Amino acid sequence: KRVGSATSLSSAVINNRLQELVKLFKERTERVKEKLTDLDITSDDESPEASPAKLAPAAAPVPPPGGEPEGDKPVGDEHYCEMLCCTFKYQPWLDRVKNYQFPSSIDPLTNLMYVLWLFFVVVAWNWNCWLIPVRWAFPYQTPSNIYCWLLMDYLCDLVYLLDILVFQTRLQFVQGGDVITDKKAMRENYLRSQRFKMDMACLLPLDFFYFKVGVNPLLRFPRCLKYMAFFEFNNRLESVPSNAYRREGGREGGSMGVIRTTAYLLYSLHVNSCLYYWASDYEGLGSTTWVYDGEGNSYIRCYYWAVKTLITIGGLPDPKTLFEIVFQLLNYFTGVFAFSIMIGQMRDVVGAATAGQTYYRSCMDNTIKYMNFYKIPKTVQNRVKMWYEYTWHSQGMLDESELLVQLPDKMRMDLAISVNYNIVSKVALFQGCDRQMVFDMLKRLRSVVYLPNDYVCKKGEIGREMYIIQAGQVQVLGGPDGKTVLVTLKAGSVFGEISLLAAGGGNRRTANVIAHGFANLFILDKKDLNEILVHYPESQKLLCKKAKKMLKNNNKPKDEKGAPGDPLIIPPKADTPKLFRAALAITGRMGRKGPLAQLQQRLKELKAMQATQQADIPMMRSGAVKLLKTPAWLCTVQTPWFGVVDKGLLRLILPCLIPPKSPVHRRSPVISHKASTDLGKEIFSKSSDSLVTVRVIPMAQEDEEILAAEISEKEEEKKEE
Repeated sequence: KRVGSATSLSSAVINNRLQELVKLFKERTERVKEKLTDLDITSDDESPEASPAKLAPAAAPVPPPGGEPEGDKPVGDEHYCEMLCCTFKYQPWLDRVKNYQFPSSIDPLTNLMYVLWLFFVVVAWNWNCWLIPVRWAFPYQTPSNIYCWLLMDYLCDLVYLLDILVFQTRLQFVQGGDVITDKKAMRENYLRSQRFKMDMACLLPLDFFYFKVGVNPLLRFPRCLKYMAFFEFNNRLESVPSNAYRREGGREGGSMGVIRTTAYLLYSLHVNSCLYYWASDYEGLGSTTWVYDGEGNSYIRCYYWAVKTLITIGGLPDPKTLFEIVFQLLNYFTGVFAFSIMIGQMRDVVGAATAGQTYYRSCMDNTIKYMNFYKIPKTVQNRVKMWYEYTWHSQGMLDESELLVQLPDKMRMDLAISVNYNIVSKVALFQGCDRQMVFDMLKRLRSVVYLPNDYVCKKGEIGREMYIIQAGQVQVLGGPDGKTVLVTLKAGSVFGEISLLAAGGGNRRTANVIAHGFANLFILDKKDLNEILVHYPESQKLLCKKAKKMLKNNNKPKDEKGAPGDPLIIPPKADTPKLFRAALAITGRMGRKGPLAQLQQRLKELKAMQATQQADIPMMRSGAVKLLKTPAWLCTVQTPWFGVVDKGLLRLILPCLIPPKSPVHRRSPVISHKASTDLGKEIFSKSSDSLVTVRVIPMAQEDEEILAAEISEKEEEKKEE
């Protein structure tokens, strides 16, 4: 008993545990299905492997029953596991930092850590580009702060060195269509690149000349050659945020383009201000009216002069010496050239940023010209304009297919799955079909925008499309006037799916469907679906079967709930209870003895008698009709069935001899004319031998009477003999 109880207890525990695991796996499967983008890459059976460090605590010995875990701290506080049987917990951030391992290869296109590192490299590069000219021209570098300048210089050099040794040698690259992640191959690829040569040139150790000529900032000018990191950072930064920039016709635009163009302009003015101060110092501060007079903030005043010179707004003092004239001429030429470049850059930025708006405006103008040429009514023109405005502001484009046609087939599939799969997978018609067939169907969906009160489909027209509501609402109208709102369908609903597989060119719509406000719908044509089903015969059979079933359910008439049925004249006979029938069967096996055997024999006789009476009903009716045609002075007639019967009683029996039209008799709406009888007075008649008695018993209601036939015991005894 102990062994059996222990076994049953363990089996119960195992069953409970298995049920919990099944529930957890089902939840995990649902989450994976929602995030599913590609079956070729992602599989529902795949699960992340837990690291050995996290699995180690799970293998710890279990304390004995009733015992306490070792140590004062509970085991649950030190337990970190990714298995479904354990509680999800996360290690402290300090442990994560300690256990962090630097990646052996870095993807320069998608790795955000590399973009962050490029930010520090660009900061170091900007330090050198902006402050080397300032320290060379302006008297901001003095013996008292020289060590601070040198400290910042060498920190920037350290960033350059780490970028060369750690990051650039780990960057992945593509060769022959394959992504190369081998350490040796990545290092050799960097050493052969042009960037390595520029990085080595920017770290030329010219600082050793400090011991001979002093700390001259111009010796650090090669540090500005690391410009390739600046442009790479811009490209990576533009690809991180959404709608960061747009490229059309090879021109860059967007917010990043504006910032970069503005930075170019400010840096050119910065360099010009440094050159102006150097020229003023070369000529002598305040020596002429053209040079800087040495008053106020030197950098601000020189920057102001550089702005006036490069933009050529005039109002500058005339140069006096030959050096001043040559310098001013070079400034003017450079200013005109730089200013024209900046204007062209800004024009490209604005043009690229408004290219879509320009395309939208040109399409609308051409459409308006077309409608005016053919004298389209104003109401139609206003609705066309409304469609253009809503479609452009809601989607940012007039036709989504123009965007998708530029992408390869695989990317179009990924986009279609991300946008439409969750909606289409819930359609009952497509559940159970080949998933690849559903994916192919998603690519054929096209987006259509309907204006308020636009008819999506009308009653009576042939349905050849299925509709999926992406945004907005539609109303199904019906009723006698066709304007009663039967139901309102919201985003995610599907209608018209049965018409895709209906035979005979499509079934007719049974109701009007209009857009309630602006509605964005996805449409799947019947022609596109047929082209897809050619390659999926099993799915085609399943869809046809489902469509027939759905059509049968839709065409099946529905009775009103709670509607009173027609009253039954003869209620259906109740079936013999199963237990009673079993008892009769057992009695038959034991022999023809006992009350049950007699009762069974009696039931058989009654059934035979009922069959005989049913066969004699037509003959009895014809005979009764003939007897009623006898002379009127005869009050009674002789019948072969009941003996001498009164004519009034025979008239009452005659309607009951009508053969039934169906197994269930329902009351006729026409009231039958019967002989009037007093309420509560019973009419009966006996046969000549007094063996059969027929009774007519009136009921409380006028149209209801009970007809009963009784057989005496003598007749039963004769039959038994």
